[in-house]
Amino acid sequence: MPTVIISPFNVVNFPDGGGHWWVYMQYAQGLRQLGCDVFWLENFRSTGDAESEATMLSTFFERMARFGMSGNIILYRGEGPGGAGLLPREYLGLCRAEAEAIIERADLLLNFHYGIAPSLLARFQRTALVDIDPGLLQFWISRRQLSVPRHDVYFTTGETVGTSSARFPDCGLEWIRIRPPVCLERWPYALDARAGVFTTVSNWDSDDWIVDDEETYENTKRVAFLEFADLPRLTDQPIELALFLRTEQDLRDRAELEQRGWRIRLSREVAGTPEAYQAYIRSSRGEFSCAKRSCIKFQNGWVSDRTLCYLASGKPVVVQNTGPSSFLPDAEGMFRFATLPQAAQAIESINADYEHHCRAARRLAETHFDANQVIRGILSCALG
Repeated sequence: MPTVIISPFNVVNFPDGGGHWWVYMQYAQGLRQLGCDVFWLENFRSTGDAESEATMLSTFFERMARFGMSGNIILYRGEGPGGAGLLPREYLGLCRAEAEAIIERADLLLNFHYGIAPSLLARFQRTALVDIDPGLLQFWISRRQLSVPRHDVYFTTGETVGTSSARFPDCGLEWIRIRPPVCLERWPYALDARAGVFTTVSNWDSDDWIVDDEETYENTKRVAFLEFADLPRLTDQPIELALFLRTEQDLRDRAELEQRGWRIRLSREVAGTPEAYQAYIRSSRGEFSCAKRSCIKFQNGWVSDRTLCYLASGKPVVVQNTGPSSFLPDAEGMFRFATLPQAAQAIESINADYEHHCRAARRLAETHFDANQVIRGILSCALG
């Protein structure tokens, strides 16, 4: 089997992001299950605080060791701003000779870092970009807000990318549509009819904006959830949001949501590690979640990697509709809503036949998002 290097973005520098860590580990574990020799390549960005950096690195290496990848980590410093810079000036985890030998012999780079340095990308025999921000990535490229170096293959997790249903350009690239993977062995079925709370885990950041000549708008989960802030008034089902909060505005939003009947917890406390994130999801009754405005505006046909973790665990989901789909249901295991009444009715439907929807949720993950199936397809397309 091939040697594959995956290039995630902002994992080591975001130690409180247990869910963000899982995004890329699903791919890594799926590749390993298929027998690939898998390495993790990431740009570690200096913070200027030696103690903070040491803690980040220690945390990261300990987590990777728990998932069997302690000897397969290539961290580096030295990439220039905006991805236009230099080859790594310093490696962490492996020495320079070891790291560069692995890069030279690797069969494939599976790249999630859109701003990777072209000089580093050029060292690989074969490269594949993985778009996990469908619609947004194409928007950034088309508006010249992001320059992505040329890759051999382009994958996207958006079902409508490159189709007539998309409300954004394909940028002249041939996009191969894939489904985001979930490692079913790592996320076993966990039926618990006594579980009482629908949950989700989300960032809550007012700094994400879409800026265009035609319009400018805040593109955050904050705005998305506030549009459905009255949901607790339409259902007796407890709903809890585990949020990454940072600012005074975040705290004011929290108070407002709690007044309207939401339960709010801090994500760093209940889902800040990979294990805590998994335990939080698996102890939930199901998921309720909204999508960023760009997903709705672009009609990208996206489903969250987090939602897949709920589905694999046998937790039904109620999630905002992000566009047409050839396979996502609106009635069994997964309900996709567009309006407040639809969201409330979906929750009631799940609770009326809970175990049926739990089994349907797991079946959906097995049928469409099994990492073994998804990654076999990726390797077939990328390596021929």
